[in-house]
Amino acid sequence: MRFKYHWPKLLRKTGLALLLGLPPATFPMVTIAADPATVLILGDSISAAYNMEISQSWPSLLQNRLEQHGHAYRVFNSSITGDTTRGGLARLPRLLEMHQPAVVLIELGGNDGLRGLPIEETRGNLSEMIELSQAAGATVILAEMRIPPNYGQTYTDKFMATYSLLTEQYGIVLLPFLLESVALEPGLMQADGIHPSIEAQPVLAEKVWTVLEPELK
Repeated sequence: MRFKYHWPKLLRKTGLALLLGLPPATFPMVTIAADPATVLILGDSISAAYNMEISQSWPSLLQNRLEQHGHAYRVFNSSITGDTTRGGLARLPRLLEMHQPAVVLIELGGNDGLRGLPIEETRGNLSEMIELSQAAGATVILAEMRIPPNYGQTYTDKFMATYSLLTEQYGIVLLPFLLESVALEPGLMQADGIHPSIEAQPVLAEKVWTVLEPELK
């Protein structure tokens, strides 16, 4: 919230009020301009409108939902196809400085797992992103990610456990795996079998909304 003081007008109006024998409060002295709070989405291709118009993506649909329900929030989608937790961590400090978000939704790690990156690196990057966001005063929502089982049971189990462990460690909100209810549904995945289709976007927006809405202040 910004307070804009128009000093020349303020002095003229206050002086006029005194000349007329009226209390200064008769005239508006301060104009209050409230900026909408920001929901920052830091994600990969699942959130980056992959193979579709931006207006069709779930972050855009989420913005529509916020407006329909009268929430003064704007969604800033900083999702990049192919991004990893390392890339997200590198970009986050500048994003926090620029947007001062009230909520940070982290949807990263899937590409780390698909590349077989060390679990410790992924977990460390996510931890730093959470800590930076919390230090900036933001509520953090961590989107759970999953990978195919062909990376070995030990790696897969450790990867999947990362999100619940971090949620518990930092006391943040866990967003259950976004593709859980769409991955096996006909028409809800693109031909590559990896990315959600246009038809799936309302489903994803609804899933995010269910978790996000209770956190809005």
